[in-house]
Amino acid sequence: MPPTLDSPIEVLRRADQLDTVDDRRLRKNVRSGEWVRVTAGAYARAAPWNALRPIDRHRVRVLEVCRRLSPGAVVSHLAAAAVHGIDVLGAWPRLVDVRTERASGGRSGGAVRRHALGLDGVECADFGVHRITTPAQTALDLARTLPFLRASTAVDQALWDDRAGGPLATKTALLDLLDSGDPRRGDVRARRVIEAAESGAANVRETQARVVLAQLGFPPSRPQERRILASGRLVFGDRYFPDHDHWLEIDGRGKYLSPEFGDDRDPADIVIDEKNRENEIRREVRGFSRLEATDLDHGRRVYDVLTADGLPSSRPRP
Repeated sequence: MPPTLDSPIEVLRRADQLDTVDDRRLRKNVRSGEWVRVTAGAYARAAPWNALRPIDRHRVRVLEVCRRLSPGAVVSHLAAAAVHGIDVLGAWPRLVDVRTERASGGRSGGAVRRHALGLDGVECADFGVHRITTPAQTALDLARTLPFLRASTAVDQALWDDRAGGPLATKTALLDLLDSGDPRRGDVRARRVIEAAESGAANVRETQARVVLAQLGFPPSRPQERRILASGRLVFGDRYFPDHDHWLEIDGRGKYLSPEFGDDRDPADIVIDEKNRENEIRREVRGFSRLEATDLDHGRRVYDVLTADGLPSSRPRP
């Protein structure tokens, strides 16, 4: 599927509406918080902007910056990831990544961050009047340049099997792309990231769990364990440790307010139903643990919860 040039929200652009934009009123609305500045000359109403996920906010910023660039730019790295829907753990940058020829230099300015890495052998697709690195190339670029954990989340997202429309790339394609051309800086790290990647992680926190659990010395686990309980209910576990029949749930605090649980349901009823679900699972597995998503940012907390629940680790407490 080609990358879309459509913005998910309405953007007011001074260049398009010079006859209707009142600069004084616009500045007042930005100061009051009613509007937000997306990038130079582009603004959005705060409510729809704040309702977007961080990856989608960055995509809007990429689209607006690209409108101001001279034709022929090559959108890459985190900018390309946002356009393709490849989520990454952590904050998204204020600048938009663009890949350039080596001779052009890597200086960044304005709203653009330039990567003078060269364009030979780089997989690209059309992106309006510009070009954009393909999902496979984007995932490989991030695997080469980001720290191991963040890179792992990007690669897993590109490989995610249950994405609408299917995965954006395959592990084989990433390894073939890695092995093509001359060796580059970051290849060793990229190979480690790709070889350890999995296609079942539905979000970046599940990948973070995989990496953190391995670093803490816990046994191998797999994502999205599917099981039909005795009641007939179909459930999925965020991580499952088959050698120890141990089930791990990773919840965000917003889970019980999510529309997928039903807008017409009382939050207390949702909590009770979730507790009943947990009790059913506990009756069918040897071990069960529950973490909040933010616990994964604190290795000692994860270690303490899982070992207290009976899951062994090969390493001492961090």
